[in-house]
Amino acid sequence: MDDDKLKLILAALGGLVFSLIFILLAFVLPLKDHSDNASLQAKQTLEKISKGIKEGKYTPPPKH
Repeated sequence: MDDDKLKLILAALGGLVFSLIFILLAFVLPLKDHSDNASLQAKQTLEKISKGIKEGKYTPPPKH
């Protein structure tokens, strides 16, 4: 088999595998992120810490 044909076949197979990986990832990864509540709580906690540091009375957040 010629080297050019082999390179062409390997390039086509590599592209096929590469595209299949992304197609599978599209099905595996969730469409909607359900961590809105967690990110909101984290943002509020960071805002409390920032405000406490600015006012000079920092209290660490409670541990869960």
